[in-house]
Amino acid sequence: MKLLILKSKSATYAASHFKPNGKLIFKLLTVGFLLSYNAIKAQEKKEDTEQASIVEDDYKPFNIGLHLKNMHTWHGFVVTPAPMLATNLEYNSRNKKFTFGLWGGAGFSATTTTNYNGEQINASYKELSIYTSYHITDKFFVEAVSHNNYTGVEERGDKLHYWSYDKKQGYNFVDLNFGYQVTKKTSLYLATILAGRSGDYEVQTDGSLKDSYTHYFEVKSKVWEQDNNSLSLFAGGAWSFITDKTFYTEGKGNIINVGAVYARKIKAANFELPVEVIAMWNPEKQKAVLQVDLRIF
Repeated sequence: MKLLILKSKSATYAASHFKPNGKLIFKLLTVGFLLSYNAIKAQEKKEDTEQASIVEDDYKPFNIGLHLKNMHTWHGFVVTPAPMLATNLEYNSRNKKFTFGLWGGAGFSATTTTNYNGEQINASYKELSIYTSYHITDKFFVEAVSHNNYTGVEERGDKLHYWSYDKKQGYNFVDLNFGYQVTKKTSLYLATILAGRSGDYEVQTDGSLKDSYTHYFEVKSKVWEQDNNSLSLFAGGAWSFITDKTFYTEGKGNIINVGAVYARKIKAANFELPVEVIAMWNPEKQKAVLQVDLRIF
């Protein structure tokens, strides 16, 4: 009991003689602040690392796609009037600037073509094209495409050769394309045929073939948008600086592709199905069609 009393007196004496030390308090506060700051920075660094890990995990270099169409149109052409499936397999770089891919199309039903004996035969649409693109900026990209549409090649009597770019055989060619997003709603697109040039020539009086190096230029602009719906208008024309005849026209350069694109996203539960309906008119050929494109994934 005596010992407890002595301790109590000692504590009382210490408390009564304690005087706050400003420098000591400042040092304690400084140490506390530094410890807290380091703890916060350590937590932020941990969170940043975890976030970076999540972003890295989200990167998928390879992607696939599947489209179902009632027909397939391209630059004013009706490539196939029959229902078809379009698929693609592509690689994308981590910075999303570089893309390399394969695009394939196959028709459900056959269309007629003429063989070398003058006979009408059936042939289903078949295509496997190679493409690569690079986005120089967010608004400007360059693209190269090797178009390999070998529909009816064997049926008409030609020997099928995937890497053949013989202009007389008429199914493989390469074009170099440039795209520029002028505004959020308006884009420009220029395509120039470089190699193969199947059909991209003019027959001279001596029977020789003069390459046209045809250019195709298109302007597209979104004119209306509401919720998951939008409407865009487009117009495209073709010309050659070398010949009167172009790849797309029978005579001189002309407007060949005019129309509208109505896009809509159909939602059902957790599933979303993007749909595009394209009304296309080719003034030169006086051909008008309505294409429906369903993107399955």
